[in-house]
Amino acid sequence: MTISRPEDILGFIPHALGLWPKESLVAITLRGQTLGATLRVDLPPERSGRVLALYSRRIAEYLEADHEADGVLLAFFSEDGWDGSGLVAGKLPPLLEALEPVLAHRGLALRDAWFIGSDFWRSAFCADLECCPLPGRPVDQILDSRLNAEMVFRGSNVRESPRLLGPGDQPVRDPEFMKAEGAKLEDLLGRWRSRKAFEEMLDVWTQVLDSSHAEEFDGEAAAFLRASMRIPAWRDAVVVLAAAGKAVALGGAEAFGFFGQEDHGENALVIPPGLRSPSPVARNSPTAGLSPAAGPPSGGRKPAGGKGAGGGRKATRAAATDVNVLRYGDVLLGLYPENPDWNRLTSLDQVLAMLSRRGGGEARAATLTIRGWIQWCQGSGSFAHEFFTQADAEQRGYRLAELLAEVVRLGTVCGWARNKSSAWRKFGGAEA
Repeated sequence: MTISRPEDILGFIPHALGLWPKESLVAITLRGQTLGATLRVDLPPERSGRVLALYSRRIAEYLEADHEADGVLLAFFSEDGWDGSGLVAGKLPPLLEALEPVLAHRGLALRDAWFIGSDFWRSAFCADLECCPLPGRPVDQILDSRLNAEMVFRGSNVRESPRLLGPGDQPVRDPEFMKAEGAKLEDLLGRWRSRKAFEEMLDVWTQVLDSSHAEEFDGEAAAFLRASMRIPAWRDAVVVLAAAGKAVALGGAEAFGFFGQEDHGENALVIPPGLRSPSPVARNSPTAGLSPAAGPPSGGRKPAGGKGAGGGRKATRAAATDVNVLRYGDVLLGLYPENPDWNRLTSLDQVLAMLSRRGGGEARAATLTIRGWIQWCQGSGSFAHEFFTQADAEQRGYRLAELLAEVVRLGTVCGWARNKSSAWRKFGGAEA
């Protein structure tokens, strides 16, 4: 799509972010005349010289992740200063002045900048009152822009706030179902340290993620899947399975010493009929879910594969041993693999959305937390924060939600979102 007017650029921003920014700085990198990465950051609450200097350096560090960028566009969304002076007396011009030299020092030329309020917008550099009247041009020009209309036509939508959960996402409080889930959990807790049970659990989830889920799971299947989310080691393994494949999930479990039970026949899982696979699970090779271009983390080794990689449990165990130098944390921070399996992560989000509606409690907190993590991996800390907040409201002190919320609060960007080749592609195509 070709962008020729500021209204089009400003109309693209809410679609890229999924929401209309408020009290935010949005930076878009440029690669020549092509738009690159989009970054949204809260405006600094304090505007002292020291704070603006630190803030500017942090923004430049974020944008350096786009190694091909040579320029940047800035959009300041704020309600501050929209009076007759047209932001001259506002707090945004000093921030712009602090950012420009820092960006230039990093090789990012400031190509243009705009101030946007709820009713008006204007160029940050235009002083011609005929071209840029006070207080500014109406925001309707952005909403009516050609690009905004095209994005809406293609199915993109913009939210007023970072809220993804609505009335339809509220859980059904069914005591009988929760009782069945509790019984499933009690059964799984007696087997969770069995390698056999662990592998069977991964195979079940592999089938679930690689299948089409047009309808809700039946009660027994939903109870089993929700119960597996209540065992932290299994919950984390499912996340790793979706992003990096079975070999990494299994190898990490071995490295952490999860397995402490003898694998006798009684450790086999009682899998609900609705989750049983009539044939071998698809994509169940040791390197399933890994992109061909995926490489090991620094200092690691490539997972075993090649000839015989699909030759049964012996081959799987060899592969798991070879990747046990990996840590689940590398996956949770988006540092491994080089390219995650976005199809499976999308499927995981959809499955967890269904499971979260089946009941409340710890299982719902787990599903909300992982959905928040997926949002963070996709580059949206705002949407991630909503899920973590909802998870904490469901179960106070849910540890994983607290840890990930702190990661977001510190402004940490997921490793995959910082890389053009691995970033989630909201609009598809070759560009993130």
